[in-house]
Amino acid sequence: MDYKQLVEIAFEARESAYAPYSGFKSGAALLTADGEVFTGCNIEIASFSPSVCAGHSAFINAITSGYKNFVAIAIVGGPDDVETLDFCPPSGVCRQVIQEFCNPLSFEIILAKSVNDFTILTFEDLFPFAFTKKNVIGN
Repeated sequence: MDYKQLVEIAFEARESAYAPYSGFKSGAALLTADGEVFTGCNIEIASFSPSVCAGHSAFINAITSGYKNFVAIAIVGGPDDVETLDFCPPSGVCRQVIQEFCNPLSFEIILAKSVNDFTILTFEDLFPFAFTKKNVIGN
């Protein structure tokens, strides 16, 4: 792949950017050593949080692909050296990402200890006092 093609892909990725606060949209196309290309775009969140967790990265992948409407997310996690996991709720940053893109009353979060042991919550159940766009822009 030549660099012109890589630049074109980066411009295409830019179209998926979500920048309602600054209006600054960026796209990226990352070429790997074996010829694969991975795209990314900037995603502004009301709190401007800096971290990326499993849920957050799932949103990044979906948003980069042009998707902005979501229904549910399943989250599992825990120390690598344990046999039995506990429920792993979304991190604070992930909660901000969910708040930004999902309806807090209908978006479902599935927390699982195993494939047979899980619970389903709405975002509102998990995070009733979210930091929202209204906190930033006053509407």
